[in-house]
Amino acid sequence: MTKGTALLERLGGAVADIRGRFTPDAPMEAITWFRAGGPADLLFQPADEDDLAAFLKILPADVPVMVVGIGSNLLVREGGIRGVVIRLSAKGFGAVEILSETRLRAGTAVPDKRVAAAALDAGIGGFHFYHGIPGAIGGALRMNAGANGVETRERVVSVRAVDRSGTVHTLTNEEMGYAYRHSSAAKELIFVSAEFEGYREDPAVIRAAMDEVQNHRETVQPIREKTGGSTFKNPEGSSAWKEVDKAGCRGLMIGGAQMSPMHCNFMINTGSATGYDLEYLGETVRSRVLETSGIKLEWEIKRVGEFKPERTVQEFLGQFI
Repeated sequence: MTKGTALLERLGGAVADIRGRFTPDAPMEAITWFRAGGPADLLFQPADEDDLAAFLKILPADVPVMVVGIGSNLLVREGGIRGVVIRLSAKGFGAVEILSETRLRAGTAVPDKRVAAAALDAGIGGFHFYHGIPGAIGGALRMNAGANGVETRERVVSVRAVDRSGTVHTLTNEEMGYAYRHSSAAKELIFVSAEFEGYREDPAVIRAAMDEVQNHRETVQPIREKTGGSTFKNPEGSSAWKEVDKAGCRGLMIGGAQMSPMHCNFMINTGSATGYDLEYLGETVRSRVLETSGIKLEWEIKRVGEFKPERTVQEFLGQFI
């Protein structure tokens, strides 16, 4: 019996009233944009917020829970993910509502790009930057996603979330505890929707800003590759790509993983990369940047799951810590 089947059997009749979809031993490589990684013991896609809350209430406290979005900046290790992976469905969490001339509400399964499009249609400015972020609103809220000089925290009014016990909470912008590419909101909270505030703006002006974002991405980023977006956060006073380039890592390859020759802060799967290849490449780059510039680059890509035996990757390859 597989781990996923055993976990589903353990839950037994408790899931009889749960309306969402269960997938034991779900292949995470089918979800992540890197197209690599081991399986999740059990993937659960809730039908809606009530279904999510009901499931969390019956889930034993000792079962680990992880939430994933569209997998755009997720690196799953080869050993897979223990416990339950929750992926919010577009049907239950994918709506965008225009609340006023300047305010909208979006479910956390909504792609960032669709929020930008909805704001354009409504003549609400301030959301053009989402047009160039390859993720969903849930991830944008959790990591304070930003681009083109704008960050998520500048638009957030409040966030609706469900905790590990199935209780619903509403957090203010201040309670989200935003910093650069970070939110200090409790890790156990599963964001389900958020309200955002923009400002009135001529749709033609918004469209021009979105076109500029798109042109920039197509010109300097490998958007048609199997990539996770920006690999490392920008260090204070510099840019991650400059430090990677300075360390001689532009185009560097390990197995099927490569630092893009086009934008060297983008790591790509050239076709056969494993989770091990990708993470080993990232740590090799961090090691060389530390040796060259004395800077400890921080991962922006989220690395999750377990290593396979004898396939462990140490931070900075264990050389500097």
